[in-house]
Amino acid sequence: MRCVFDQRQLAHAPEVELHNGGFVPYAEDGGRVASILDAIGATEPASDHGEDPLLAVHSGEYLDFLKQAYAAWRAAGREGDAMGYAWPVRGRRALDLERIDAKLGRFSFDTATPIAAGTWESAYWSAQTALTALDLVHAGGQAAFALCRPPGHHAGSDYLGGYCHINSAAVAAQAARTAGRSRVAVLDIDYHHGNGTQDIFYDRDDVFFASIHADPRTDYPFFWGHADERGEGDGEGATLNLPLPRGTSLAGYERALETALEAISDFGPDQLVLSYGADTYEGDPISQFRLSTGDFTRIAGRIAELGVPTLIVMEGGYAVDALGANVAAFLSGF
Repeated sequence: MRCVFDQRQLAHAPEVELHNGGFVPYAEDGGRVASILDAIGATEPASDHGEDPLLAVHSGEYLDFLKQAYAAWRAAGREGDAMGYAWPVRGRRALDLERIDAKLGRFSFDTATPIAAGTWESAYWSAQTALTALDLVHAGGQAAFALCRPPGHHAGSDYLGGYCHINSAAVAAQAARTAGRSRVAVLDIDYHHGNGTQDIFYDRDDVFFASIHADPRTDYPFFWGHADERGEGDGEGATLNLPLPRGTSLAGYERALETALEAISDFGPDQLVLSYGADTYEGDPISQFRLSTGDFTRIAGRIAELGVPTLIVMEGGYAVDALGANVAAFLSGF
């Protein structure tokens, strides 16, 4: 399988995140990429598709904020990376906010996603990586892998969170529509619900979103991913959430997967975007499923049986020592 990665994605290097009441080392670091590259071998560089595909799913105001936030934070006399500490509770009014502190709250939803000096560059090239891999699929490949970093599926049209700044899977899904694919399905199999992707397509009937994830009653991101979220307006019924309890092993996971794949098959897509998170692994430090390395090959093989051209986009996975093996096992299933 052809794989795409761009070295500029390593420029994003926050030092700490605020987690469970204290500052801890930033978990989504470059060591994740090194582990994957060691396991999958050669990759191809990303090509630049410009900002238009990003603007098709993200607001211009939000992208401008991402570009300027770190410089504004430092200009305000702050040390370290830019991180929000105050958020609106009852909706986000269209206010003309000047202070970077306020803007960080306006455009984010957690303290786990700092903006560092190289964040915009890495997030931009993460999206370009997904777009380049999509080109390979459209050129005749049945599947291609985009090693995207930072991940993207928690980022909405105008907010960041969950280590995510630009939603590469959503950018690619919309790019597929723009390129003429009539119906696109997004299958998210990260441990955590892809709330940003769901939000972006929630009122549309041309992009089907299915997610298998930890029950948000017990796990991040808590406020999205419940089974009764099915879309709204034209998109009602085009969202499928399959939350699973902590401790889920292959048997329970496969039952949910069959439900998702049946729904996707009924939708009849001509493009599949697969948000793959290896944090469903039994040894992941921040997740609670019980999938083994070998299980990933089996899961991928079942998805491949759909026979739909597939772009695989890397999302989470934090057991760094095993991450490369888990990704390689998944790709081998295609």
